[in-house]
Amino acid sequence: MNLLFANDHRGEYPPSWYAATAAPLERFAPLQGSARADVCIVGGGYTGLSAALHLTQRGLSVVLLEAHRIGFGASGRNGGQVGSGQRLEQDDLEQIAGPEAARRLWDLGEEAKALVQALIADHAMPCQFVPGIVHACRKPSEVAHARAYAEKLQRDYGYDKVQPLDRDALQAILPSDAYCGGDIDRGAGHLHPLNFAIGLAQAAAAAGARLHEGSTVTAIEQGPRPRIITEGGHVEAGHVILAANGYLGGLMPQVAARVMPINNFIVATEPLGARVATVLRENVAVADTRFVVNYWRLSEDDRLLFGGGESYGYRFPDIVKTVRGPMLEVYPQLADAKIDYAWGGTLAITMNRLPCFLRVTPNILSASGYSGHGVALATLAGKVMAEAVAGQAERFDLLASLPTPRFPGGAALRWPMLVLAMTWFGMRDRLGV
Repeated sequence: MNLLFANDHRGEYPPSWYAATAAPLERFAPLQGSARADVCIVGGGYTGLSAALHLTQRGLSVVLLEAHRIGFGASGRNGGQVGSGQRLEQDDLEQIAGPEAARRLWDLGEEAKALVQALIADHAMPCQFVPGIVHACRKPSEVAHARAYAEKLQRDYGYDKVQPLDRDALQAILPSDAYCGGDIDRGAGHLHPLNFAIGLAQAAAAAGARLHEGSTVTAIEQGPRPRIITEGGHVEAGHVILAANGYLGGLMPQVAARVMPINNFIVATEPLGARVATVLRENVAVADTRFVVNYWRLSEDDRLLFGGGESYGYRFPDIVKTVRGPMLEVYPQLADAKIDYAWGGTLAITMNRLPCFLRVTPNILSASGYSGHGVALATLAGKVMAEAVAGQAERFDLLASLPTPRFPGGAALRWPMLVLAMTWFGMRDRLGV
């Protein structure tokens, strides 16, 4: 079964609040017949669109192929959080890569956030970056860790935008009895993720990139000038950029062995009106410390957009049932709130939650596996791969040097092994271990 078509209608966005409030975007015609380009990009999410924009700005010809619609995958369905740093904390990166590389990775994370904000402003995109992400802790030990980590970021990295929160300070922002403290990162933020993808597409097309929707790639023939084959034609290009993330399927086994697609889910309540003050008292996003993270924020029309729950098969479960339980653990007062939208999507994780940058062949580059930290990082990844194609590969090589081990059992056995692992960790999480 192909994840591209397992849970969605061909060529249509899922029925999400994001799709219902998306900026207008005329469809890009499918690829028909043959085309030639300096670079062919597979995937029309943040990575691919950013790469298309930055490549065309360098004067290269670009063809981008998207199986469904621009921003169809995780880029148009996620929680919209633009986080700081990498998916792993700096302590972990220092142990894995050493202090010097960890510092460079932190700086890349800061550049990624700045890039998102600059692109929105420079191209008058139909979305807004809103500062503030709260990290909500369930245990006193986690609150202590959050305080120590904020101190480390200020001491070792000069980052002073994280403010520790005790229980009362957290309650002043997030009035829920489920948490005992945490922190707020005023340098991070949130946005409308689908409109950001649409803004990237509009900017890339205006710069000269040729974008094709409804163009599923069925095979890639490697060689000095790879041939990228779709249902309606083919592209010959000097370089290929793989930017399909959790929807790559079996196109490139070298990547699939290191990157695992998993499913995550979000619901949007009815507009809450005066009850908004019982949910959030500032316009910030939130992520908590559960192993399967709960994350949420308010929409512009005062809905709660709440994400929670995961699945590891091809088919989505009952999304409302999957997400309502975690939501009511945080906000039991919303038991009577109507759910107006419920949607799922597929992201990609790696074994160690580090992003997977891979040079498959000298002229085929891949970036994926952002592990839930992809809004800013995927946008920067597109820029970094554009640099590498143009011969400036230092930053790509740094990211490609990070260890991204293969999943045990390879692509064939990774699904059942992941289910076992996630079930075990989920049980520990529910038991408070």
